[in-house]
Amino acid sequence: MSFSQPLPVLMYHHISPKPGLVTCSPENFRAQMQWLAKNGWTTLSTAAFADAVASGQVPKKSVLVTFDDGYLDNWVYAHPVLQEFGQQATIFLITGWVGDGPQRPHAGQSDIPDVPTHKQAMAAAAEGKLDTAFLRWSEVEAMRAAGTVEFHSHTHSHTRWDRKIADQAERDAALAADLAVSRETLAARLGEASPHLCWPQGYYDATYQRIARAAGFSHLYTTEHGVARRDVDPARIPRLVAKDKPAGWFGRRMTIYGNSLLSALYLGLKSDKKRH
Repeated sequence: MSFSQPLPVLMYHHISPKPGLVTCSPENFRAQMQWLAKNGWTTLSTAAFADAVASGQVPKKSVLVTFDDGYLDNWVYAHPVLQEFGQQATIFLITGWVGDGPQRPHAGQSDIPDVPTHKQAMAAAAEGKLDTAFLRWSEVEAMRAAGTVEFHSHTHSHTRWDRKIADQAERDAALAADLAVSRETLAARLGEASPHLCWPQGYYDATYQRIARAAGFSHLYTTEHGVARRDVDPARIPRLVAKDKPAGWFGRRMTIYGNSLLSALYLGLKSDKKRH
């Protein structure tokens, strides 16, 4: 039995000195990105990722680094680290939550802004105080110009329409409108429409997939645990949660995930444990 070369897709949310849910410290994130750089790993663009899995020519030691939502701390703490090590990442933006205004300082500069915890960020979103927790377009443009981050869709409103609208036809129409506005916003702001979409809270079904494809999205990212390979379904791309762990732990995991046999065995064992 042979296994194709795996291509890990890492999932981050917050890079922040304030511990909390889905948060990695700046120290550990820096150690992780430094480990990738020192050990010859290449952080891919989404276009390179899509080409690799479509062609079956998956280069060894390749990884796609992704962030969900578009938090202010991605600019304050993640961007400088990516720039330091010449790495690139992808942020899936909630386009309706991105604000206007001048760039705020980031790590390495003076008077950097206070960033909220995940709980505080969600509270800010619920109260409409988005600018205290999320990116501004000026920061998006600066990261894009620096080559550290590219930006794709995490919908426009981050709404779970399956929980909001009972009627199927109305729900489908609301999702289609949400995806269309998100894609149009990215095209207007960044000059190109995105074919990459990440589902809010990882939720999707066959209808969601159909509507997303009709909206122009070809690559759909989930929260399902696994590594991408040449036979990965582009409508169901798995990812790996990036934990708040030091370089040693991270390096051991990446060594496993980057090996065709070890990744298959390790992920298979984890899947068996979940079933039992």
